[in-house]
Amino acid sequence: MEHIYDTIIIGGGPAGLSAGLYAARSRMDTLLLERAKYGGQATTTDELENYPGSIEECTGTTLTERMRKQAEDFGVNFVKDEVSDVCLAEKIKSIKTKSGKEYKAKSIIIATGAYPRLGGFKKELELRGRGVSYCATCDADFFTDLDVAVIGGGDSAITEAIYLTKFAESVTVIHRRAELRAAKSLQEKAFKNPKIKFIWNSTVEEAKGDEILEALVVKNKETGELSEVEVNGVFVFVGYLPISEVFKGKVKMNDRGDIITDEEMRTDVDGVFAAGDIREKSLRQVITAAADGAIAATNAEHYIENNFAE
Repeated sequence: MEHIYDTIIIGGGPAGLSAGLYAARSRMDTLLLERAKYGGQATTTDELENYPGSIEECTGTTLTERMRKQAEDFGVNFVKDEVSDVCLAEKIKSIKTKSGKEYKAKSIIIATGAYPRLGGFKKELELRGRGVSYCATCDADFFTDLDVAVIGGGDSAITEAIYLTKFAESVTVIHRRAELRAAKSLQEKAFKNPKIKFIWNSTVEEAKGDEILEALVVKNKETGELSEVEVNGVFVFVGYLPISEVFKGKVKMNDRGDIITDEEMRTDVDGVFAAGDIREKSLRQVITAAADGAIAATNAEHYIENNFAE
């Protein structure tokens, strides 16, 4: 007789690990599938000062490893494999993986996350976490009274630029167009802020620095001229890409590919939940991902109780 799990969690970042903990503590037979590294995007954060209780020596890696160990101790089954296809329409859901395995469950929690679009400049990855950041809410405090740059011109970039002025000495917005794409109300706030400067029609070609970021090489698209901007940090806000390709046509998504849920993490498919950065939401942080995971697992348990009564 084939094994049917109570829930299968797809993704091992903070949302998936939190869901696993809550599911296993509720005595649910739980499988967590992760294609890469447990901890997800959180593992790229060297210091995690805005997660409640993480006061000393807390990195994204150490925190999520504790999450993983805790979930494992309560009975979560962990498998490293990548999902290649899902069948969610039936009461018993099935998942196929690239290794050729097939798993079945009464409920599914999608927690595959999202990843930031890269700026595409030289030494971006080498200096990630050492001056190159993708999250002002996470890292702004490290740049108190320092000079920073923001790459982008949309709502997120300008919102974060304004936020950064609470900490930084100056914020230089580098945008590849001659005008911003952000909402007019945000533009007005940014233009009125004395700490924000703008470099138009330009792209960042290179980050300079050995151990930490020291400057950016900026290219004017119209003249081809290269110039150097001395900054201690650069925040890249050119969009996030949800990891949702395998679920397209299976659950409701927005135009960007984020999965749409209600406040209980329910998708439009019975027994299928989504948590963390994969879903449509306004704030993408470790704490909100963990909260989503807890809510998703709790409601998956309620779903099973109401639909699989013995």
